[in-house]
Amino acid sequence: MSPEAKILTVSDSVYAGTRRDGTGPAVSTALETHGFQVVDHQVTPDGVAAVSAALADLTTSFCGLVVTAGGTGFSPTDRTPEATRLVLEREAPGLAEAARSVSPLGRLSRGVAGTVGSALVINLPGSVTGAIESLEAVVDVLPHALELLAGGQPH
Repeated sequence: MSPEAKILTVSDSVYAGTRRDGTGPAVSTALETHGFQVVDHQVTPDGVAAVSAALADLTTSFCGLVVTAGGTGFSPTDRTPEATRLVLEREAPGLAEAARSVSPLGRLSRGVAGTVGSALVINLPGSVTGAIESLEAVVDVLPHALELLAGGQPH
């Protein structure tokens, strides 16, 4: 059975309908290429309240991967990491560090990763290139992490 994934695009302009979401669909395609079944894709505006509420909803009773795309930079409205930390039970800094390490601009990402129940949450940058590069840096270990979260035995 394929691991399940949900995507949350974080963008005021995509939410308002003034810009097309290129990153969410690109992340979906990349996840499917790596054997994930994308079961939900939502869009929320920037901001701590909106993002934390969406993440709480997406992770409730869910055993799988939740990927956010956007809101990890230095813009005044970029608050995805702050919102994610409000929801996380345990951080997984190695995933965030690995995702940041793959490109020069990745060093500007403030994204975090961690767990909420049986869900693994990872913040990705909002650009298509940044999101895909960051995802590719960690995707190989995600099925094992999800297996462990579901109660599988460690090696």
